[in-house]
Amino acid sequence: MKTSIKILIVSGLAVAVIAAVELNRAKSSANRTDDESAPALASTDTSEGDATVNARLPKLLDLGADKCIPCKMMAPVLEELRAEYAGRMNVEFVDVWKRPEAGRQYGVEMIPTQIFFDADGNELFRHVGFFGREDILGKWNELGVDLSGKPAGGVVPETATNPISGNGSTPVE
Repeated sequence: MKTSIKILIVSGLAVAVIAAVELNRAKSSANRTDDESAPALASTDTSEGDATVNARLPKLLDLGADKCIPCKMMAPVLEELRAEYAGRMNVEFVDVWKRPEAGRQYGVEMIPTQIFFDADGNELFRHVGFFGREDILGKWNELGVDLSGKPAGGVVPETATNPISGNGSTPVE
């Protein structure tokens, strides 16, 4: 009788461990970026015409929200990087409160989340929280991405509109 109970307990524990491992594996695979769909989703947030010029550039994707304090702190950093490195790097912002499918697609658990992609769309690095301009540039350097060259396709930096907020100014709330 005691042996039957021990076997039942051990079997129950084994089933619980297997279920936990499978649940964790399913959650991890859901958080991975699909290489084919990631660039298409992010490119909908850039201004018209940028997709062809910027298709083969490294990309910094910031997933946040217009009303999140650290996200609002990131807005001028992203705006400055986008203007200064136009033609050498794509800088994109997606508001995951307005587009929750983007948060799910990229496996975002906290905002802001910055994702660094190489020119082929492969994720190189991910950071959560505020990330300053010099830290971002240092990370690109650490990843071996040279942003010092001439802009691709003769792109002239845009300063008239802010693609991050879409209205030429950074929201203040």
